[in-house]
Amino acid sequence: MNAALWISKTGLDAQTKDIAVISNNLANASTIGFKKSRAVFEDLLYQNINQPGGRTAQDTEAPSGLMLGAGTKVVATQKIHTQGDMITSDNALDLMIQGEGFFEIQMPDGSSAYSRNGQFTMDDEGNMVTPGAGYMIQPQVTIPEDALSIIVSQDGEVSVTLQGQPDPAVVGQINLINFVNPTGLQPIGQNLYTETAVSGAPQEGVPGLEGYGMLVQGALETSNVNTTEELVNLIESQRVYEMNSKVISAVDEMLSYINQQM
Repeated sequence: MNAALWISKTGLDAQTKDIAVISNNLANASTIGFKKSRAVFEDLLYQNINQPGGRTAQDTEAPSGLMLGAGTKVVATQKIHTQGDMITSDNALDLMIQGEGFFEIQMPDGSSAYSRNGQFTMDDEGNMVTPGAGYMIQPQVTIPEDALSIIVSQDGEVSVTLQGQPDPAVVGQINLINFVNPTGLQPIGQNLYTETAVSGAPQEGVPGLEGYGMLVQGALETSNVNTTEELVNLIESQRVYEMNSKVISAVDEMLSYINQQM
């Protein structure tokens, strides 16, 4: 097989994956707490025909070599954990992390997952849970049935006002989790991430202290996807895909010409 055909084929495969990453970003442009991804490309192994610095005569060396590349591939997708914009709401259980950190969520099997989505609600027992699957926030926070209002401070203290009591009653504390390498977290869907060997161990802290972000009640963090930027990236990937396709067409015409002439 002609080497150019294989090289262009790797380019088509890589751009297809890149377009899939961009498509996922655009599809989640309205997902609360979503962090965009980017594809990471690497060139493939090279065929060294002439080594740079090789001896060409008794006192001379080749200033450059002859090395033919084998194409490209996507080796990773990186999550970009930049801060999203703020939108306000009238829901007292809507919480935004202004800065670093994740909410800790308890999964059905007892393990922990982590999220930037602060759209919380209550289950039938008054526990704060995620809106979709109803997973409980950790540490557990339970809102009394007769609570008149809910107050969440910037440092995560949850208090409620009760009938006949002038002072708010503290009912829980929301802490945040941070990681040495948040990019190493594994996204599992449902706005959740899980710990991996390269993310580092989860480190719990009080919001607003020691580098952890503050909580903002009645607000949510939007997706950090910039739709204009993603559309530009999509056009660029499409053009590269087209160029690789044209290389394949050109090589095919060259091979057809040789077959016809010989």
